[in-house]
Amino acid sequence: MNAWKSRTAPTIEDLSALAAEAFAALPAEFRTLCGNVAIHVAEFAEDDLLADLGIEDPFDLTGLYEGVDLTADSLTNPSGPAHVHLYRRPLLDEWAENGEITLGELVTHVLVHEIGHHFGLSDEEMHAIEERAA
Repeated sequence: MNAWKSRTAPTIEDLSALAAEAFAALPAEFRTLCGNVAIHVAEFAEDDLLADLGIEDPFDLTGLYEGVDLTADSLTNPSGPAHVHLYRRPLLDEWAENGEITLGELVTHVLVHEIGHHFGLSDEEMHAIEERAA
């Protein structure tokens, strides 16, 4: 039996583990700054969220940062920790279409990009963080 015949797409749990590994591989100073950022994986963004963002195709959203921007955060954050949401099906679709990067590289890219929004980082700064995580 060929090995590929038994392979299945990564589950939500698989992607959660991959995201945890990707986060752990980020530079220590970046992880420390993240504080209580929680990472969640779901199949797709909820319909209400997509509508609020004006996104018609759920495959167009691979990740989302949700929380108070650090520059706007006060001493207390009554809404709790910030969250990074990663969406399994759009991630897998983008990975399959790209063909040039691994799923781990894509998850790292989306994770850094979404956390980067939290810090107001430029694309160049986020790219440098990704390079250090590789």
